[in-house]
Amino acid sequence: MTDLDLRLVRYFTTVASHLHYGRAAAELRVAQPSLSRQISQLEALVGARLLDRTRQGTRLTEAGEAFLPRARELLRAAEQAAAAARAAARPARIAVGYTAGLIVTPAVRNLREKHPDADVRTLHLGWNESREALLDRRVDAAVTRLPLRADDLRVTVLHDEPKMLLVPVGHRLAGKESVTLDDIESEPIPRFPDREFDAYWRVDPRPGGRPAPGGPSVKTIEDKLECIAAGQAVAIVPAAPGAGGIRPDLTTVPLYGVEPGRVVLATRAADRSPLVAAFRTSAGECLSA
Repeated sequence: MTDLDLRLVRYFTTVASHLHYGRAAAELRVAQPSLSRQISQLEALVGARLLDRTRQGTRLTEAGEAFLPRARELLRAAEQAAAAARAAARPARIAVGYTAGLIVTPAVRNLREKHPDADVRTLHLGWNESREALLDRRVDAAVTRLPLRADDLRVTVLHDEPKMLLVPVGHRLAGKESVTLDDIESEPIPRFPDREFDAYWRVDPRPGGRPAPGGPSVKTIEDKLECIAAGQAVAIVPAAPGAGGIRPDLTTVPLYGVEPGRVVLATRAADRSPLVAAFRTSAGECLSA
């Protein structure tokens, strides 16, 4: 076997790129006579002359022409091997995002127990941040609710979630055992700028195709709660733990006759991280109802 010095191989490919010892030496930051000696040493190792110097300049020999593409492949393979080793040596990391009212603690705890050397972090996300946070790599997994644009993502339903009606404590429907969409036919519901999110949580259109009633425009969950507490609107919300106790002036009533909401786990579609796959398993085991 021939033990090739990768430094010498790199010197050769640089000279071959320039076909000029002087320019190659300048790029490599070595003296030209030293570069010539290094190429001669490589030729001795290979057992063939690789470069010829003529009056017209430097040219590759037939052996050099044959060696050059393989030499470049060798350098690429060496860099890839080093990069793979560096990646394997780094501690495994994962950031798990979650949106309001969703608890990821059991799945995160399970992942930490199974991968004690991993760096597992959590990050609270706004109601509309999950997709962007995944694509810009702020998080590697997100536990959130539909609706969610799924292109470039892998989305798995974890469990269904009943829907509730959120009203002020003095509202005519507060304290009822349950309500239906017919009971809120004329009740305004806050509107969000995101069309898909807005239609989903206002159930618009309503069964039969009739439009849902309008309502005040809001941009944040806090603004929505203020509108409801002030008696300007009601809202359809997920039956999350503590939903009725968001504020002491608000309460919830079970809403029947509507499709349940869905809690999902989303990751980047192209992500092949073993730790992300492990969190998928943990989420399936710990967060599926």
